[in-house]
Amino acid sequence: MVMVGAIFLLSLAVMVGIGTLGLRFWVRPREAMERVAGLGMAGPEAPPPHPSLAFRDILLKLGKYVPQSPKDVSVMQRRLIRAGYRKPNALMIFYGAKLFCALVFPLITSYFILSADTDSSNKVLGLAASVGLGFFGPNEFVNFQARRRQKQIRRGLPNALDLMVVCVESGLGLDQAILQVAKELEHAHPEISEEFALVNYELKAGKRRAEALRNMAERTAVDDLKKLVAVLIQADRFGTGIAQSLRAHADYMRVQARQIAEEKAAKLGVKLVFPIFFCILPTLFVVTVGPVVVKIIRELIPMMNNI
Repeated sequence: MVMVGAIFLLSLAVMVGIGTLGLRFWVRPREAMERVAGLGMAGPEAPPPHPSLAFRDILLKLGKYVPQSPKDVSVMQRRLIRAGYRKPNALMIFYGAKLFCALVFPLITSYFILSADTDSSNKVLGLAASVGLGFFGPNEFVNFQARRRQKQIRRGLPNALDLMVVCVESGLGLDQAILQVAKELEHAHPEISEEFALVNYELKAGKRRAEALRNMAERTAVDDLKKLVAVLIQADRFGTGIAQSLRAHADYMRVQARQIAEEKAAKLGVKLVFPIFFCILPTLFVVTVGPVVVKIIRELIPMMNNI
């Protein structure tokens, strides 16, 4: 009887211990009640930052130490916008990249120059060139991105213009046509779709249509787009038909594109002179004259020596 009671008490103690551990480590009723009541709740744990974001923060902090003049700031902001960088901290990141490259490039260059057997003056010139390359390299990168984006906008403008003509002739207004073009060309031509979407946002914000269109022409600095903006503003000002003006401008752009293609085709023959002369003609000489020269060396020269 005593043994049965001891076993019962032992099993009861084990059950109580297991229940206590379960309530403490698995169920956690206190945290559940606090979560329901909204007390003692900590915010969600932030995910670890991506390495690219950490590098961006470093560039942003470095950019604050670069002296800036108001004139240069306005010019660089315009260039960054044309390249597609429109975030508020894009300018600071750009200046941080300039300072970072101006510090890192000389270190990399000095690692290779100090071990080389060259004059000290050449080493100093190499370090100075690396500093200049690091400081002015981001400028050239931004200019390259701006030219590339302008080329993409120029390439997608005929399709956007044709789609706008179809939308206007089907009964939509100019604002709705711009919005529809921005939606339809989102994947095919994202650059010009983004510009048209910005025009739509500015119109919704209360800006006049002429001002929003001029802002688009100023942002992109594409001549063909400036001509389209001028046609739309004149049609809106003088009350002429938007569809008729757009169709006439589309025909003009097709003729201009055909003329540009014909001009490039006419220049092709002149441009091929140097590759043909330096690359193709030497190989033709080797193929045609080479066997004859080898035969002369093998047969004619020994024959002349025997004579």
